[in-house]
Amino acid sequence: MTTNRELGIRGEQLAAEYLEGAGYRIIERNWRCRDGEIDIVAAIDDEVVVVEVKTRTGHGAGHPFEAVTPAKVVRLRRLALGWAHEHPLEGHRLRIDVVGVTVGGASGCEDGETVEHLRGVDA
Repeated sequence: MTTNRELGIRGEQLAAEYLEGAGYRIIERNWRCRDGEIDIVAAIDDEVVVVEVKTRTGHGAGHPFEAVTPAKVVRLRRLALGWAHEHPLEGHRLRIDVVGVTVGGASGCEDGETVEHLRGVDA
């Protein structure tokens, strides 16, 4: 039996591999401050991307993207600004993305893992 923590770690690893394969450079993982945690901070072109990873074993509890509520986006914005304040990168725009990972064959994929990328949820 996989715990929620193990599932989350697996999802974050799959998300990082996906992002690297898509040309992103991973800057940091699991950055924490008093307001919470950013799963992944990555860069591509002139953008720094704060990535929230949501992992599910199926869609019984809804699609992974459904877990990113308006309140969660507000919290992610606050975290992104906190990270940017500690890591100034002039000339870079800041963006918030969500990567949804479904594992366990629910997606119908041969390997049982699906990674979906939603760009610009802060827009």
